[in-house]
Amino acid sequence: MSTDYQQAREAFGISLRELRLRCPSGKLTGTQLASALSWPHSKIYKCEGGKQTITEDDLRRWVDACEQPDKFDGMQARLRGFESQIRSWRRQLSSGHSAVQDSWNVEVQRSRVLYAWEESVVAGMLQTADYARHVFRRYATFFGTTQDAEEAVRARARRQEWLYESGHTLRVVMWEAALRALVCPPSVLDAQLDRLASVVGMDSVELGIIPFTASLKLPTANGFWVFDERLVVTEDWHAELWLDDADNIALYGRVWSTLRESAVYGPDAHNVINAARRSLSSR
Repeated sequence: MSTDYQQAREAFGISLRELRLRCPSGKLTGTQLASALSWPHSKIYKCEGGKQTITEDDLRRWVDACEQPDKFDGMQARLRGFESQIRSWRRQLSSGHSAVQDSWNVEVQRSRVLYAWEESVVAGMLQTADYARHVFRRYATFFGTTQDAEEAVRARARRQEWLYESGHTLRVVMWEAALRALVCPPSVLDAQLDRLASVVGMDSVELGIIPFTASLKLPTANGFWVFDERLVVTEDWHAELWLDDADNIALYGRVWSTLRESAVYGPDAHNVINAARRSLSSR
């Protein structure tokens, strides 16, 4: 978790504590507030200590219990401000993957050039429906969230229409591992690799692949996307990070450019894809 984010969460917790201590009818103890909200006592101190991020619904109940409902709008704005930077999977996936895809679609439509790095999965903008369906189902099973793969696939398919609109460019670099990982049945991966081969040379797509044998100037790490040099979205197991400050955007741009130096393109990329397809026959 970023230092800036944690500092913001701790500062927000202090504000929550102040509401409790300045209740107009007399300050409340943590135990009293927990009783009023029917919460475990520990939840009060986790929220106040910056160990747990309060939800908007819980924030509403908190300000009401502290008899200061007029504080809600301002605190809600603060909460949304720092929560927009780190978007936990637990919250995002509470209603399924399709809502997450819709959020991405908005940002893609605002963009003209997308830069992507993927080390272990085919870039979403280039996924076939069957491949995407298996990826969504695996994540939903792992996180124990809503199984809405069909809706998520349709949302991702809508995003891919961007590739066929004038003035758009997708610049993707992928590690060879993404071509070989069996996150789906071999037959589905074979069709996915055929799809990748078909976009090599496509006017709106620049596809580079880093072979296993390539010399790397940086270790491969988590995938990320850069939208028009105004926004970076990267993933970890606990959350997506949405970063819009100039320093981080510049950093991820440097990472992408450095990784790109190890990639192959055109016929050489075709050779890596075809080698991955041939390997499927022995699995």
